[in-house]
Amino acid sequence: MNITKVQPCSDYTLSIKTDDGRTGFFDVKPYLQCEAFNPLSQSGEFDKIFNGGYFIEWACGADLSADTIEAKMSVEHESV
Repeated sequence: MNITKVQPCSDYTLSIKTDDGRTGFFDVKPYLQCEAFNPLSQSGEFDKIFNGGYFIEWACGADLSADTIEAKMSVEHESV
């Protein structure tokens, strides 16, 4: 799977589009407990995202592989 578009949402989810036409959402909230992802909870840091196609990465160095996103991507947006 190749990520063609990633858009951060205000509730710490990512809107994802893939090269095979799938769209969905990935919830980053469970990862915010991890040290590498903790900086994303600071104002504006979650929006500093880079799409590498087979991974996404934030300015703080936290990253997620396309495999991880594919395994946990949901079709519907789960708002809290």
